[in-house]
Amino acid sequence: MELGKIGRQVRDTLTGTIKGAGDVVGTTMEVTRQNAVSALRAASDVITESAGLAADTVSGAIQAASQTGTELGSATKGAVIGAIKGVSEVTTVTITAISDTVRAAIKGGGDVGGDVNQVAQSAAEGAITTTKTVAMSLQDMVVAVPRGAIKGAAEIGQDLGQVAKGTVQGVVRGANETGADVIQAVHGTSRETVKATAEVGGDLASVARNAVVGAIDGARQIGVSAEEAASAAATGAIEAAEDIGGAAASAVRNAATGTIEGVKVVAKTPFTRK
Repeated sequence: MELGKIGRQVRDTLTGTIKGAGDVVGTTMEVTRQNAVSALRAASDVITESAGLAADTVSGAIQAASQTGTELGSATKGAVIGAIKGVSEVTTVTITAISDTVRAAIKGGGDVGGDVNQVAQSAAEGAITTTKTVAMSLQDMVVAVPRGAIKGAAEIGQDLGQVAKGTVQGVVRGANETGADVIQAVHGTSRETVKATAEVGGDLASVARNAVVGAIDGARQIGVSAEEAASAAATGAIEAAEDIGGAAASAVRNAATGTIEGVKVVAKTPFTRK
């Protein structure tokens, strides 16, 4: 991905500071935030340019991490948080800005040969942790994040299933970190992931199953019910497939239910919280 002016500035600044930094997330976050704020304040049309500038800062940070051998997951998380916070200091953060930022992270990670699952996890986690800071609802965030992740992966030919798995894992961690409803977040993320996959012509069954696997893995990591998380993911995926129509519903239902990763997964439509 070719960098714009702001992306090159972020890359060059971080190349000299990120290697050996004790706090990679914090260092990357601050550099991307500062550069995003400066660029937006100089922009002729802040609203129109905000999404593109945020994406460019994230791409620059990922290139810096790759060039310096810095852990890509931490750099990605910090870059996404910094870009979103930077935009929020100058203008309203939109669903498009969030989606484009996550999309840029996936594409940037792919460009440098990074682990797409790790990048998706870190980008999703970083975005979700900004929910309260930028005054965006969890419902809007779980629309923006998976759409950006799937579209970014599709554009560079990455495995959509692995991106779906990583995205759900990251959302689980981010929601838990901010005290949000993890199960509600899983349901919404899985639903939007399948919808986005349909839009890019991807394998719905693979993405749905991987979303459930991501929910199970993420739930186990933070100590919440893997069964409840898996059910929420399966339900969201099936709801999306039913909206798509045709053979999608049966294919997704078969892929997303049954015993997965040692968990008996039962979809509950319509989705309800205990």
